[in-house]
Amino acid sequence: MGNSSRSPSREVLRLAGPVLAGPEDVRDELWVVDGRITFSRPAAPAGTVRGWVLPGLVDAHCHVGLDAHGAVDEETTLAQALTDRDTGALLLRDAGSPADTRWIDDREDLPRLVRAGRHIARTRRYIRNYAEEIEPEGLVAEVARQAERGDGWVKLVGDWIDRSHGDLAACWPADAVTEAIAAAHAAGARVTAHCFAEDALADLAAAGIDCVEHATGLTDDTIALFAARGIAIVPTLVNIATFPGIAADAEDKFPRYAQHMRALHARRFETVGAAYDAGIPIYVGTDAGGSLPHGLAAAEVAELVRAGLPPEAALDAATWSARAWLGHPGLEEGASADLVVYPDDPRADISVLAAPDLVLLRGHPVAGAGATAPAA
Repeated sequence: MGNSSRSPSREVLRLAGPVLAGPEDVRDELWVVDGRITFSRPAAPAGTVRGWVLPGLVDAHCHVGLDAHGAVDEETTLAQALTDRDTGALLLRDAGSPADTRWIDDREDLPRLVRAGRHIARTRRYIRNYAEEIEPEGLVAEVARQAERGDGWVKLVGDWIDRSHGDLAACWPADAVTEAIAAAHAAGARVTAHCFAEDALADLAAAGIDCVEHATGLTDDTIALFAARGIAIVPTLVNIATFPGIAADAEDKFPRYAQHMRALHARRFETVGAAYDAGIPIYVGTDAGGSLPHGLAAAEVAELVRAGLPPEAALDAATWSARAWLGHPGLEEGASADLVVYPDDPRADISVLAAPDLVLLRGHPVAGAGATAPAA
């Protein structure tokens, strides 16, 4: 399963469903022919796999090629990508990485990767070795550079601790971020921003931002603003769960920051639930690759359910809608067979997502108990 030089499969495989092609679109079966999906029965004989079929999961916020200290080597990067793949996450949005991961695109056995270039942060206002660190007068030029480096996305660090007053604070003046987002849009890129706190959100929304990561600082006013403008959020609740530990580590030196982080954590489910109720688009992301391991997409779906999303909506945030948002097809006629098979209905029990029976990537069985020859 680690072979990077496989030729496309010439076998025909039948997936006997239910096939969850969309929230309201359930099919009885599909076939994989030459690595692509068809709903028309082929003439060739086929092996059969039975189970509940979903599009490959999406992790819309992870960091491939990054760990807590910065860029990692190719061996570590490969292990990260394989961990996501083997847990069913076959489409990844890399939300900022200093590593050159273009070689992944040449690997038929690795997930598809949508890059956001490298983080863009204010000088000495982010994690060391992660970002291009600049001042506001250089923001437009850096956004244009990262738009070329990415795959249609640019990632800003919208807020971070300001040690001069000991708490989270916005990183950019409103006029600078407005010009920068306009420059990204002119280059054909969408813009997302890391934001834990409240202060940066209104300016980012007014500037035309497309998405906000974490978004723990949303309030009634900014929830209404995001909903009106269609700004998406990727809550990364499995990462927000680490806030109490971050607060404990910072307590002695930055007590106000520690208190703020605990408050954001305490209301995290209420915040995400209110965002969902307001109609804000929500997508699954884990923030893996910094301090968190990869392979947590199923855990994040479960966290969204804890926050009050119906299981079907949480599933949608990791599959059909998330793929459409990133410009990749799901279970559609002619699409690449990037799909996952489960033993039971994940809509009835979301925990099923944690243990797929079979993972198919580009039509190849790559993981799961069924990743050997299919049954006839």
